[in-house]
Amino acid sequence: MPASFPLSFDYMRQRLNLLLLLGASMALSVALLAFRVYLTHQVTYSFLLWNLFLALVPFGMSTMLGLAAGRVRPRVLLPVAAVWLVFFPNAPYILTDLFHLYSWPDAPVWFDLTLLLSFAWNGLMLGFCSLQEMQRLFTRAFGVAWGWAFAVGALLLGSLGIYLGRFLRYNSWNVVSSPLALAQDLADRFLHPLTYPRAYGVTLLFTAFLLLGYLTVRQLGHSTREPG
Repeated sequence: MPASFPLSFDYMRQRLNLLLLLGASMALSVALLAFRVYLTHQVTYSFLLWNLFLALVPFGMSTMLGLAAGRVRPRVLLPVAAVWLVFFPNAPYILTDLFHLYSWPDAPVWFDLTLLLSFAWNGLMLGFCSLQEMQRLFTRAFGVAWGWAFAVGALLLGSLGIYLGRFLRYNSWNVVSSPLALAQDLADRFLHPLTYPRAYGVTLLFTAFLLLGYLTVRQLGHSTREPG
């Protein structure tokens, strides 16, 4: 059973600073979208708000777990982590909304690119911050190796979720609403890999991209700390 540990003042200060930065970044995204609606009288990119909300779900879950870390036990952490894994792909999924860049040419392309990059950046950062918190909790509960195993596994499953969402149009709710159809599609791709090269290409490339990005963000956090 893991020992209880208090949240340090330094951790709380860092978490508050992170929330303020993410809040400011998301506010910019919403402001850009609102300005586009005002400029064009079109709501063509309004789906970005829903996607951003879905990206906030795993971040909110990991934040609440982090604040209650001293009272979290494996019997609580594991089932909550399973639910978290279902929603986690929604965060990096926003990266694929860049596909819509030329779909509605009723605003300057440079503005739409900035808008989409802003939402994509927020989704990616929410995902990485949430994953880092979950890895910290798993490391506290089970050790460093299991913490990294969870992080890499989450990025792999998240990349698979990106493929399922973008190309097969599944979402997190389908785990409950359409489990048989989802399981059948997954089984087909596992049993006949050569028939579905895109499934493996998207999953593996996004896994590599997200893993390198996650390692970079973590290293930046370590390298900017004062020595001593």
